[in-house]
Amino acid sequence: MAKAQTPPARLTRRAEFLRLAARGQKIAKHGFVLQAAKGGQEEAVRVGYTATKKIGNAVIRNRAKRRLREAARLVLAGRPMPGVELVLIARRETGDMEFSRLKQNFAKALDEVLS
Repeated sequence: MAKAQTPPARLTRRAEFLRLAARGQKIAKHGFVLQAAKGGQEEAVRVGYTATKKIGNAVIRNRAKRRLREAARLVLAGRPMPGVELVLIARRETGDMEFSRLKQNFAKALDEVLS
């Protein structure tokens, strides 16, 4: 039986999101916007997820965030990135696009940020 992959640690406080938005690097891809910063005190990567009311009602926003969480869990599973903090911002197409493409775009965005 396959070992379950644990999701990455979460950013939860508004101040953490604002700090990352102010000093982080921003990359827009089809399906999401990624904000990233290196140099956190944590030993593991931390990720925050957000979706504004612009993309739709609560059902649509929650679906988009669930898809971003799963993509992050799968893509970050084999990547040790200590001290990195990420925020994924959902876009209107996040809930409808092909999931494999969402994962692929996230992996590309991570490579751009960490290079």
